[in-house]
Amino acid sequence: MSDIPKLTKASIIPCLRYRDASAAIEWLCTHFGLTRHLVIPGDDGSILHAQLSFGNGMVMLGSVSRVDNEYSTLVKQPDEIGGAQTQTIYAVVNDADLIYDHAKKAGARIAIDIKDEDYGGRGFSCYDVEGHLWSFGTYDPWA
Repeated sequence: MSDIPKLTKASIIPCLRYRDASAAIEWLCTHFGLTRHLVIPGDDGSILHAQLSFGNGMVMLGSVSRVDNEYSTLVKQPDEIGGAQTQTIYAVVNDADLIYDHAKKAGARIAIDIKDEDYGGRGFSCYDVEGHLWSFGTYDPWA
């Protein structure tokens, strides 16, 4: 297993689904500072696939599928499972207070208020427009 990372150029990229992916893209870019890298709209106004960059990281997302396919049956929206999360996103930022202020002004529901962490860094966690949990902090595990 230890040779697998040497055999690929792939990064680990979180993937999310949104009922209104167009609105989510706008919200994530406006309030969290992500940038549209690629957005592929469907004929019906849905988003077939989108890639949003953040620093040297990326999130892929798309619209919740209106038809069951092999992948869509494996993914549930937070509100379908009582708001629970099965994964979250952590973004390393230079200024967590700045992102926190933007998130609060956007009306994001704060899950964990901004604070200095015991393990180092400063950060907070909040829910995006459709209930996915995002954490932003200055702790950089690569440093």
